[in-house]
Amino acid sequence: MRQCACIDTLYTELPWEKRFQAAKNDGFESVEFWDWRNHDLDCTRTSAEKAKIKISGFNGDADFSLIDPKQKEKYLDFLQQSIAVAKKIGAESVTIHSNALGPNGVVVHYYTELSNTVKLCSMYDTLLVCAKLAEESGIQINLEALNIITDHVGNFLQHTQMAAEITRLIHSPKLKILYDIYHMQLNEGSICDTLHKYHDQIGHIHVADVPGRHEPGTGEIHYIKIFQCLKSLQYKGRIGYELFPKTHTQEAVKAIMSYWNLPDAVPNQEPG
Repeated sequence: MRQCACIDTLYTELPWEKRFQAAKNDGFESVEFWDWRNHDLDCTRTSAEKAKIKISGFNGDADFSLIDPKQKEKYLDFLQQSIAVAKKIGAESVTIHSNALGPNGVVVHYYTELSNTVKLCSMYDTLLVCAKLAEESGIQINLEALNIITDHVGNFLQHTQMAAEITRLIHSPKLKILYDIYHMQLNEGSICDTLHKYHDQIGHIHVADVPGRHEPGTGEIHYIKIFQCLKSLQYKGRIGYELFPKTHTQEAVKAIMSYWNLPDAVPNQEPG
């Protein structure tokens, strides 16, 4: 397992170009972020190279929705732009979603006028092409389900089962799911059972506690057991810390590393 820092939520007290070195100094193997359109791409690549830290990825869809059959061409056009950006800056993956997301992750359109059948078939149809683009480019694509309880009301893709069964059917080594523990604790729970069922489809994992979306140990999720579960499953991918520090970044990093330093280490205090 490799540790990845989301530098749109961590190290925000620093200028963009300094976040890469800060993450490297704290022991992260890679960084990720949200919307590539918000950042200077040359600066991003240069900063990562200077810090000798990898760029895991970023969001690849933005303004368009997988579940809208009328947006298929526009969705794929933008995804191709995102893939080109990934190559430009040396990123290894892009993350995609069922619905277009606006500021603060607000779902732009609920598509109540479309049936679930149309939404699901449209998503599957477009993902077939996404998988082909991923294979041709060598850039991993990760499909992420989101919580509809707190952050993304109206999002269509809500559960791990739907996301993982679709990627299994498409059966591409370059199309997997992003399993976000924070989102899925809110939507479905049963984290360890879910990991056992679908670990073969997981391309990336996000970590944050519930409630608050802060670092592990600040909420109700028993991350000790979850990390033990991942180790038992021999998960080899990245764990991205997409979380908002409860106080400041350095305290959050201390909590993160307390779960990580030794293979079977247990922090001094278990999560509440």
